[in-house]
Amino acid sequence: MIKFISICVLFPLTVLAKDITYKVNDKEYEGYIINKGNKAPLVFMIHDWDGITDYEKKRSNMLAKLGYSVFVADLYGKGVRPTEVSEKKKMTSSLYENRKLMRELMDGAFDTAQKQNLNTKNALSLGYCFGGTAILEFARSGKALKGHASFHGGLTTPEGQNYKKVNGSIIIFHGTADTAVSMQEFADLAVELENNKVSHEMLTYSGAPHAFSVFGSPRYRKEADEKSWARFTAFLAEKLNE
Repeated sequence: MIKFISICVLFPLTVLAKDITYKVNDKEYEGYIINKGNKAPLVFMIHDWDGITDYEKKRSNMLAKLGYSVFVADLYGKGVRPTEVSEKKKMTSSLYENRKLMRELMDGAFDTAQKQNLNTKNALSLGYCFGGTAILEFARSGKALKGHASFHGGLTTPEGQNYKKVNGSIIIFHGTADTAVSMQEFADLAVELENNKVSHEMLTYSGAPHAFSVFGSPRYRKEADEKSWARFTAFLAEKLNE
């Protein structure tokens, strides 16, 4: 059951940017929304393993400047924003081990976006790291979106799953220096997508480690970030203006 609760306005400017509290299965979650109007295409975003932070909000504002509405889904729960590595691993593991719940949380957030009069009919999903893994789960669920973009996310398909029900195109951004997600996993996914006739594009960046797009991180790689962002925004324009 999904129940809308409250909204807190953060930036009462021409673009409405808000934190939004909503419920999925009687538990409160707190997402982030930028509403550019019901005709604006929508980017549905899933956060990294530390929950919704200034990073996701900065990316959302970058997208809003390009004319997109954004809904950042919360998969952890209101007030749950882990800071220690052990806490982050615990939160991600709890969802990796319960893919049914992961899908329910994304579906619930997407339904909330629809109730906020966002353009869910002309939408694409985006995720970073943990979020990149999650949006591939969303893609495999058959959600009716025009595309799915994963930045340095996990690429292994869980046992018993496949890509037969995917709607829209998939685009993958990956660093060849990523030691958390191997190039073998990258190659295996390419073969799987091809065998399932899923429209896809997969790009790699030399010298880019895991989380190469995270501003201010020791892992940040400016060239890989700028190149991948340029291709991603072009992908958005292609898919959401079809």
